Amino acid sequence: MQKFSLLDLSPIPEGKSAADALASMVDLAKAAELFGYHRYWLAEHHNMPGIASAATALVIGHVAAATSTIRVGAGGIMLPNHAPLVIAEQFGTLATLYPGRIDLGLGRAPGSDMATARALRRHMAPEDSFPQDVHELIGYFDETSEETPVRAIPGSGTHVPVWVLGSSLYGAQLAAWLGLPYAFASHFAPALLKEALSIYRNTFQPSERLAKPYVMMAAGVCAAPTDDEAAFLRSSQLLAFARLRTGRPGKLPHPTRDLHKEIPAPVMAQVQNALSCSATGSAKTVHRQLRSFVDSFQPDELIITAMIHDHAARLRSFEITAEVLGDLVEGSAAS
Repeated sequence: MQKFSLLDLSPIPEGKSAADALASMVDLAKAAELFGYHRYWLAEHHNMPGIASAATALVIGHVAAATSTIRVGAGGIMLPNHAPLVIAEQFGTLATLYPGRIDLGLGRAPGSDMATARALRRHMAPEDSFPQDVHELIGYFDETSEETPVRAIPGSGTHVPVWVLGSSLYGAQLAAWLGLPYAFASHFAPALLKEALSIYRNTFQPSERLAKPYVMMAAGVCAAPTDDEAAFLRSSQLLAFARLRTGRPGKLPHPTRDLHKEIPAPVMAQVQNALSCSATGSAKTVHRQLRSFVDSFQPDELIITAMIHDHAARLRSFEITAEVLGDLVEGSAAS
């Protein structure tokens, strides 16, 4: 493992507002820069009462303006929701304002329910144009001549790094075919992680953008001074995910010690399975759990996320985890 990064879903905790979540986002980004995280990525979600990063390009610019060295990007933009030219202009503008610091991860999922997807796209196309849209988008970031009929300005010549995101085998195949870096959403969909990484690495075709495969895997982490406190803090995420799975999305709940009263056993089993690529506990416990993931899957980069209700506890969790990940990076370099 060469680097470690942070994925922020910009959660809105119970008792707080979207404005509070966005303020916490900037505070966390500044702290992440100090803690040594390589990237700070934000995700696109719509019509979600507990997530404040719907206008992803805007919040990326907000974070980039508040920081100075950390890379900032999308993890990711759900490209079927947008015209490639619009995304090229948005991220070309960001790359022009913050040169050398902007990343663009692209997903194929809607990032919303179908009613919201229709509201975003207005016209739902029956065909899957994702590969063509990715190729078109990359072209807008390349050098173009004045004779090119359609150009992204700003955007042309910025060469914004483009990633393919995925939670299935489709994204792995596409990333390998296009010669792009690949990020797997194992923090909520780990089932196909091993197979997807194998396909990506074994079928990768070098490109002008990337000479050899580059894999990022995601993991949830909840770290605290003790295992007991970390388990208590993580209950917010488990409860939020259970509510989402049962059609009751909402703000990030307060933590609880009575999860069994809130979540039926069959639902809890589904939640635990979906969130199994995670580490929870003290620094020592988290170190052991994350090292197991790194040893098993050999990612080039690990990106972590944490859904913790209390902002101070969330900052502390990312601080503890940065110390752990820094040690793992050093260990990888020495081996």
